[in-house]
This record gives sequence, C-alpha cells and structure tokens, in this order.
Amino acid sequence: MTVKMQIDIARYSKLISPKNTGHNEEKEEKLLERCPPGHEGTKLVDKPATVIDVSGTIIAWYLPDALTETTQKEIRAATNLLGPSLEKSVKADGNWRYNQEWFKQGSENVGSTPRCINLSLAWFQQGHENLSNPEVSASLKGPSSENILKAIARPAAIASAALRVMHPQQYFAGL
Repeated sequence: MTVKMQIDIARYSKLISPKNTGHNEEKEEKLLERCPPGHEGTKLVDKPATVIDVSGTIIAWYLPDALTETTQKEIRAATNLLGPSLEKSVKADGNWRYNQEWFKQGSENVGSTPRCINLSLAWFQQGHENLSNPEVSASLKGPSSENILKAIARPAAIASAALRVMHPQQYFAGL
C-alpha cells in the first residue's frame, strides 16, 4: 500500500534546522504556514505501507509486526541493561546533547526513562589524529559492557539489514 502525502519533504527539510526543537510555538506556527501538513483529516493505515511525498520520495515505511514479540523482548532486555549508564547520562546543566530539558517522560510512562548515551568502539578517538590505540566510549567501559554488546548484537543486525534495504547509501557510508 502506498500513501501519498501532499507535502514536499525536500522543501520542508530546507526550512528546518537541528535547532528546531518543536518547543518554540512562534517558529512552529510560521513553519506550519509555509508547509501545511499535506493531508486532509486522518487516514488509518493498518497494513504495511510506504508513505511518500508529492515527488515520490519515501518519507516513512509502516511495517506492523516487522519485529516479532521475541525480538521486541530482546530489545527491551538490552535497553534495561543500559539503565545504569542511562541514569548517569543526562544533567541539569548538560550541553545540547545531554541537557535534561530535552528528555521528557511520555504521558503513558512506559519503558525506560528517556536518556542519551554513546555506544561506539572508538568514540573518543573520532576526529583525533592518534588512532593507534582506539578506546571504546565511556558507556561501554562498565562491568556490564560485554552483556550489553551480546544483548544488542541480534537487534543491531536486524536494524543494519533494514538500513541496507531502506537506505543503501547510508548503510555503505557506515562501513
């Protein structure tokens, strides 16, 4: 099923920036005037679908049940292992990446508390000249690191495979 939205996603993306947080009502109102939502009413999609814009650019895929209940449980379990690192990650006076203002609990209060950590095998060394002794990111230096990596291996492989299909250029850029 294909759902075509009357919006030009390329034009819209040129009008926003990473600083658009959705918290500035005046900016949001101006953006809404320049780029209306592109749909009339609400359309219920209850089967797999591709959402495209006026030029045929894919905006989203809706893939219900793409992840089995078992895989979802694996992801939840892996997320729970990250709890101690996540708890330490957000600070009241943090920079744009870690400021607690950007991490709000949803109204339904399900799942883990919103936080931000970096899981990288050479995070600290990225952008530095000395790459002879790469180190893992601080979040992976704790006692449960091996368990975390084992727990996320299969879900990460699934996400990687999905990226390979949905956005091959981005997939290959990450190799």
